Amino acid sequence: MMADLSHTQVLVADDEILVLESTRAVLDRLGYDVIGEAVDGLQAVAMTQELHPDIVLMDIEMPRMDGLEAARRIQDCCPTPIVILTAYDVPDLVRQAARETGIGAYLIKPVSPREVERSIIISRARFQDLMDLRKLNTELEQALATIKTLHGLIPICAWCGRKIQDEHGKWYDIEKYIESHSEASFTHGICPDCYSKMGGGNVKRDGRE
Repeated sequence: MMADLSHTQVLVADDEILVLESTRAVLDRLGYDVIGEAVDGLQAVAMTQELHPDIVLMDIEMPRMDGLEAARRIQDCCPTPIVILTAYDVPDLVRQAARETGIGAYLIKPVSPREVERSIIISRARFQDLMDLRKLNTELEQALATIKTLHGLIPICAWCGRKIQDEHGKWYDIEKYIESHSEASFTHGICPDCYSKMGGGNVKRDGRE
């Protein structure tokens, strides 16, 4: 669930001081809590790890590390919603960056209050969807990793019919082999044919008289 937007903590990263100041002024006016300002990509990554903001507003072109690489590192070490700041209307670049780094939205500088609020809401919603999807994928991978299945040709002893040969040439009882190669476990009963041979008389197919 998203936090109350009036208490959203924001980190702003831009190497242009005037942009930092104007962006902070817009965020302050909207009631957001600006908890940090970074002037390059490396500092943005470090401050995100230290301050754990609810969202990062980050310029693309910055010294030492650009905004896209900083976004990748942030998503690797401390996943956080990110809005990219750019001086150019480049939707194709932003779509590509979003696919690669999980960026949720972008803003064209200078930012306007209406677009800032809209982009923050969109970015946080998309980020939550991405986190839910990643969690689902992780759960599916864990489930698949625990599933063992039998497949292909299984060599079984033609004489006794009670032994199976594994891929290393070792023979096992059928029960042990199946239990070790699948999620099945064994319980025992008596089939109708065997029950009759033991003198049990006529039985129904489920083994009961």
